[in-house]
Amino acid sequence: MLRPGSRAPAPAPQPAPSATATPVQASSGLIIPVAGVSADQLTDTWGQSRGGGSREHHAIDIMAPRGTPVIAAAPGRVEKLFESDNGGHTVYVRSPDGSTVYYYAHLDAYRPGLAEGKQVRTGEQIATVGSTGDASPEAPHLHFEIKRMGAGQGWWQGQEVNPYPLLAGQPGAR
Repeated sequence: MLRPGSRAPAPAPQPAPSATATPVQASSGLIIPVAGVSADQLTDTWGQSRGGGSREHHAIDIMAPRGTPVIAAAPGRVEKLFESDNGGHTVYVRSPDGSTVYYYAHLDAYRPGLAEGKQVRTGEQIATVGSTGDASPEAPHLHFEIKRMGAGQGWWQGQEVNPYPLLAGQPGAR
């Protein structure tokens, strides 16, 4: 059991899956956004304490070796590429209907040619797993958030939704 504010140990080094690894689709229709990761490898990190207890984690952390392909969980348009103190290299993708934003953080690198305004398809590589921002260099991972958006809300707004049940195929997930 981890103490509050402590970090999980780094995963054992493994070769990074290729960008052509078959994406794993959850029953919600989303793709697990890290190549080669299956639903049974996910851990629900929603609600955990972060920043020495100063904030709550509203995302799922998906552990993977640095350089593992990060793939679009759903289709959309890259709304923002952003350098964040906490999230490091980040990507915000808004769904075609504008109702959802998918946030990918702690990225090692963006896919060459990725830019704001570009359309991405479900399962398309957008970046690679890293540990930028406030992530531990010994524990590379993807921080993945989902936000439901109201009319006119910007990429930084919205209502957080726990991605774990949506990706892990939990009953009632939608």
